[in-house]
Amino acid sequence: MPSLKDLRNRIASVKATRKITKAMQMVAAAKLRRAQEAAVAARPYSERMAAVLSNLASSMAGKDDAPTLLAGNGKDQVHLLVVATAERGLCGGFNSSIAKLAREHADRLLAEGKT
Repeated sequence: MPSLKDLRNRIASVKATRKITKAMQMVAAAKLRRAQEAAVAARPYSERMAAVLSNLASSMAGKDDAPTLLAGNGKDQVHLLVVATAERGLCGGFNSSIAKLAREHADRLLAEGKT
């Protein structure tokens, strides 16, 4: 049976661990909030960029000298999947979810007979 001193040391150790865990949770919450604010702040730029690219692609449609990437070739057989994952630490679950979705999409395209 542990002595009284051992029990006190164990209680102090658990309290210290609890404090450290609470501090780490607060830091993670602050980082998440900051990342969410950055994503929301970038949304107008993303929407504007989509509009610019859409406008550019529609202005090239029907022209003979238009680049193939903008005008297309009229075929829907070959697809390119660009997969972007996070480079930060502790993102294993996030990255594996993205990779899983990309694999499912690629399998769906292959099942439809596309390249």
